[in-house]
Amino acid sequence: MEDVAREAGVSAITVSRALNAPDKLAPDTLRAVRTAIDRLRYVPNLTAGSLASKRSRTVAVIVPTVANSIFSDTIDGLAQALSPRRYQLLLGQTHYRLDEEVALVQAFLGRRVDGLVLTGVHHARGVRSSVLRAGLPVVETWDLSERPIHMLVGFSNRAAGSAAARYLLGKGYAQLGYIGGSDDRSVARLQGFRDAALEAGAGQVASALVPLPASPSDAGQALAQLMSTDAPRAIFCSNDMLAAGALFECARRRIRVPQDLAVMGFADLPIAAITEPRLTSMQVRAEAMGFRAGEMLLAHLEGAKVPERIVDLGFAVVERDSA
Repeated sequence: MEDVAREAGVSAITVSRALNAPDKLAPDTLRAVRTAIDRLRYVPNLTAGSLASKRSRTVAVIVPTVANSIFSDTIDGLAQALSPRRYQLLLGQTHYRLDEEVALVQAFLGRRVDGLVLTGVHHARGVRSSVLRAGLPVVETWDLSERPIHMLVGFSNRAAGSAAARYLLGKGYAQLGYIGGSDDRSVARLQGFRDAALEAGAGQVASALVPLPASPSDAGQALAQLMSTDAPRAIFCSNDMLAAGALFECARRRIRVPQDLAVMGFADLPIAAITEPRLTSMQVRAEAMGFRAGEMLLAHLEGAKVPERIVDLGFAVVERDSA
């Protein structure tokens, strides 16, 4: 760093600012430092820098899987918020296993990350106490709770399930079915779906749970099971990939959608607009969720006041041809 400072004709602290807070330097000064860095091929020692500043400039995010693009959208939004402040992401996947979440949290705490983003509000035993003991800023995502670990941005999965049932019932479909996984967020959607159906006098909801992580082929098998026993008139799937799989199974069985069976998905992924028929889905703001989580972490890390500790981004039905 001293070599770079000498080459650029500035102080070492100016070089540090160019690396960590470039917006605080005049354009000409920043250009001179970056030119010197390129000429000398200087690579900052991030480990030494983190020891000196007590900041690693890394944020860890834990998701169930990156195979589902909706979690990738959240990661992308988080990266968009953090990158301009020179924070880097460490990524962990639980594969829907709580014990893996514990191992990842412990590993990231050991690496002295500056912040942590978690998926959901139900965690393995010990996760909450570990991060609280470490004094680490945490943002939970993809659900709501009255008792977040620290900060929270998401939506109510149970309310989304209720809204899906009310939408389908409002379209005149009296017999409802559900296809989804066994994770806590999918189960919450099913609970909300059932509650709204019972409240409307529509009776019991037939359901088929699929293994996690779920694939479109799993939805085909689940739909075959439902149609052989309960024959619902409309089904709600806990994500759009399952709903797409249900549409493929309907085409294979010559089941007309929506005339014989209405199909509704969740998340409003890009595939929803190009299936045949186009898929009605529950839209959630996955990328905005990640971006807001990043903003909340940055505010805390930079000593600013976090405007809201709990942010509800809500959801909306996107009506298309399938329902």
